[in-house]
Amino acid sequence: MAELKRKYGLFTAMCMVVGVVIGSGVFFKAEKMLSITKGDLPVALLAWVIGGIVMVISGYTFAVMGSKYEKVNGLVDYAEALVGPRYAYMTGWFMATIYYPAMTSALAWLSARYTMSLFGYGAASAETMTLAAVYLIMSFAINTLSPKLAGTFQVSTTVIKLIPLLLMAIVGTFYGLKTHTTLDNFNSVVNEAGQMIPRVGISWNLILKGVCTSVFAYEGWIVATTINAELKDSKKNLPRALVLGTIIVVSVYLLYYLGISGSVSTADLLSTDESGNTLGAGYAFRQMFGSIAGTILTVFIAVSCLGTLNGLTLGCGRGFYSLAARNCGPSPRHLSKIDEATHMPSNAGIVALLFNILWMFYFYMANLTDIPTKVSGFGANFLFDSTELPLICVYTFYFPIYIMFIIKGKGLNPFKRIAMPVLSIFGSILFIYAAIDAHGTKNIGFIIIFAIIMIIGACMYRKSPSEGK
Repeated sequence: MAELKRKYGLFTAMCMVVGVVIGSGVFFKAEKMLSITKGDLPVALLAWVIGGIVMVISGYTFAVMGSKYEKVNGLVDYAEALVGPRYAYMTGWFMATIYYPAMTSALAWLSARYTMSLFGYGAASAETMTLAAVYLIMSFAINTLSPKLAGTFQVSTTVIKLIPLLLMAIVGTFYGLKTHTTLDNFNSVVNEAGQMIPRVGISWNLILKGVCTSVFAYEGWIVATTINAELKDSKKNLPRALVLGTIIVVSVYLLYYLGISGSVSTADLLSTDESGNTLGAGYAFRQMFGSIAGTILTVFIAVSCLGTLNGLTLGCGRGFYSLAARNCGPSPRHLSKIDEATHMPSNAGIVALLFNILWMFYFYMANLTDIPTKVSGFGANFLFDSTELPLICVYTFYFPIYIMFIIKGKGLNPFKRIAMPVLSIFGSILFIYAAIDAHGTKNIGFIIIFAIIMIIGACMYRKSPSEGK
C-alpha cells in the first residue's frame, strides 16, 4: 500500500489548530458569553480562561501521545496503540461518519450564509444552500487535487481571520483604558431592564454557564492530529503545533474579548435593534472603525469560515483512509489507494464528500426549515443540532485513551503520565456535562442515531492478525 507523502511543516500544522478552532463563533460568542453571565465581565473572562485551560491541557496530553505514537491518523493511532485495534476502528468510524462530516458540512453552510448575506439572501435560501454545496465540493477538490494549495490556503485564512480580532484587541483595549469603559464594565453588571448596576461578588453558577458556552468556541483542535503522517518530523512538530496552537487560541480569545469590552459599554453590547437582534460585535466594530466596518467584518467572517472549512476538510478527507489503511471499513482495498499524481487518498475523499452531503441535508432539515415546529413528542428529539452534539461523543471516546495512557505511559515523568491525563479527564467531564445540559432530551435522539451508525460500522470490522483468534 502506498503511503502519504510528508508535505506539511510546523507552521501549517499550527495554522490548522488555530484556523479550525477560531471560526465564526468567536465573533458572536463574546456577546453570548456576556448575556449568559449577565454582563459580568470578570465572570465571563474567568469562564473563557477555564474553557481555554481545558483545551490546552487536552492538547498537551495528546501532544505527549503524538511524541510517542505515529501511523496515519493521530487520534486513531493513539486509540490503537493504547486501547486496541477494535477500539481504534470504532473511534475512526465515528470520526469519519459522524464527527467530521457533521461539522464540515455545517461550516460549508456557514461560509455560504455570510457570503450571501452581503447580497441580501437569507440563511436558508436556495441560493445560500447551493453555494454551500459548491463551497463543500470546492474544499474537497482543493484538498484532494492540490494539498499544497490547501495548506497555503489554511495559512492565509488563519492570518486573515486574526486581523480583525487583533485589531479590536489592541484598539478596543487602549480605547477602553483611555475612556474608563473597561473599568466601568469590570465593576458593573446588566440588570433585566438593560441598565448597568454595581456588581457584587462572583457567581460560580454563572461561571459554569459561561464555561458551557466556551465549549463550542474551543472545539476543533483534535483535527490537526489527522495529518501526522503527512507532517515533516511529526513526532516533534505535531506536539509543538498542538501546544502552541491552543495557547494562541486562548490568548486571542481573551485579548479580543477585552477589546470588545473596552469599545462600548456592556449594556450597549447586549441591547437589541428593531428586529430584536443583539447589537454585539458588529456594533462594537462600527463604533470603533465606522459604519463600513460592519460590511468588512462580514467579509472577514466569511473568510474565517472558509478557513475553518478547509481545516476540517483536511481532516475529514483522511477519515476513511485511516480505516482502510488498517484493512477495515468499507472496501479497504479501494479506499486505501493513494493517487500517484497528488499523493492523496482520492477515493476516501470522495466517500467522505458523500457523507458530508448527507449531513448537510440533515442539518438543513433539522435547523433551517419549519419541520422542527411541526414535529411533536419523542420524534422532536431526532431534530438536534449536528454542529454541537457530536462533542458529547468525541470526549467520551477520549476517556479510555487517557486511562490507558496512564497505565501504559512507562518512561514518562508523573506530570506527563498521570497529572495531565487526569486533568484532561476532568476537563472532558466538564465539557460533556455542558453539552448534555445545553441540549436536554435531544441527546436521546442523537444517541439513537449514533448507535445505528456505530452498529453498521461494527459489522464491517475485520479482526487484525495481531488480535489473535
